[in-house]
Amino acid sequence: MTATVSRWARRYVGVAVTALLAWQVGLLVGVPRGTEVALGLYGFVLHVVFGKAYSLVPSYFDRELATPRAAIVQLPLTAVGVACLALAPLQGAPDALEPAGAVLWAAGVAVFVGALVWTVRDNLGGAETGTGGPNAHRERVDRAANAVVPVALAYLLVGSYATLGLAGVVPHLFDGYPARVTHLLGTGTATLLVIGLGVRLLPRFLVADPPAPLVWVVLPTGALGPVLLAATLPAGPRFHLAAAVEAVAVVGYAAIVATLFVRSDRRRTALYGVLLGAVGGVAAVALGLWFAFAGLDGALIPAHRRLTLLGFLGLTVVGVSLQFYPPNVGRWPGCDDRTALAAMALLAVGVAVQAVGTALLAETVTALGAVLALGGALGYAYLLAGAFATR
Repeated sequence: MTATVSRWARRYVGVAVTALLAWQVGLLVGVPRGTEVALGLYGFVLHVVFGKAYSLVPSYFDRELATPRAAIVQLPLTAVGVACLALAPLQGAPDALEPAGAVLWAAGVAVFVGALVWTVRDNLGGAETGTGGPNAHRERVDRAANAVVPVALAYLLVGSYATLGLAGVVPHLFDGYPARVTHLLGTGTATLLVIGLGVRLLPRFLVADPPAPLVWVVLPTGALGPVLLAATLPAGPRFHLAAAVEAVAVVGYAAIVATLFVRSDRRRTALYGVLLGAVGGVAAVALGLWFAFAGLDGALIPAHRRLTLLGFLGLTVVGVSLQFYPPNVGRWPGCDDRTALAAMALLAVGVAVQAVGTALLAETVTALGAVLALGGALGYAYLLAGAFATR
């Protein structure tokens, strides 16, 4: 059972890396926003989340995955769904691609959520954590972290329904504004899982304790912020509140990550990606606050999108996945920590340059950022391919 889940988790990560590479190449040739979101969020970020959640969530709830075959059934549904959603906005694409992609995506999500909920059905609140031994003092935080996982899954279901609405398959959720859907999935599912699972994973990786008061701030604000954002975008006093709540969650999470690094005497190369991701998250919510209080700026919206999808979520999942699949495991030439650091640095610098370029309407600068990020993505893909081939 464990071997099956691990094998398929690698395949989810493989799909995610393919989407990351296609996304960065697409930016160089100028793909529409819808294609960028499909590849960056649905394809890259969420497929890493899917692959690791099948093993992490059951263990964190002190259970074993009840239906390992769910991972096998889901992958072709969501992978082909992403391909359809990415191709649909392109000029000349058949009209049927978007609804087909949305249906496939939603079907795969239903399999994923159904498998996890069935696995933890007698422990939905996460009171049983499997925490013990040297980690016994972390049980209270672990219970709180578990409690936000069902919330993140609910956001995934609602966001997937809203995806069906955008494709015209079901009635619209809210008013059909695409940014609401992006925030339900990106902020509600991916960001909340990064925060919730992060306060469990990172203290163990770094052998340090997070500041307890911050944990009790970031988990509830991280759970509440996405629904407030989705309901209040794009302007108004309630949107001010929503942006402030989400900013508290992300900045608080970044403070937790920074504190863990300061308190730890261990330096794990892969986790520098998580640290860089936390910095990207602060930059992303800073722009979000600017939108809330100064108004939307068309030039800054792509910068915010890329800082969120690649700067925050992307670098975080790169760091975590390299922690699970260490660079040194691969026997190919160059599979080492230096290559990992170089790949993460290129991704971080690349997304920063992209953000500056889009904000200044400087196409050459933006293209340079995409080239740098593509170089980092190729390095990341090489390291993972080497690790997978060795295993």
